[in-house]
Amino acid sequence: MLTGNDLLAKVKEMGDVGKSDIVRACGYVSAKKDGSERLNFTAFYEALLNAKGVDFGLGSKVGKRGRKLSFTTKIQFNGNLMVGKAYTSLLDLKPGDEFEIKLGRKQIRLVPFGAEEEDE
Repeated sequence: MLTGNDLLAKVKEMGDVGKSDIVRACGYVSAKKDGSERLNFTAFYEALLNAKGVDFGLGSKVGKRGRKLSFTTKIQFNGNLMVGKAYTSLLDLKPGDEFEIKLGRKQIRLVPFGAEEEDE
């Protein structure tokens, strides 16, 4: 996926083509379960705004109802751990997306099923 000046240059180079073609050419594409492609418009536009200097700092994230997201959660009475819709929307997650659960010493990581894990 292109970011920063590379992204701006590619968008400018593409000129007057369709939005889907620009998103695809910049690499903002993922595969659905059935093998077809999903264009990640939200991630593309966020990267484009970042490249133009608009900052989406974690502290300024606001949910749909206008509340600031705390990026914390608690274990519920039944032992479940819940991540709300505001958070899954930020990541452009859809119903049916699958994740592998990775347990660390003091962390839980959700890795998209089939994605290659990045080293930290």
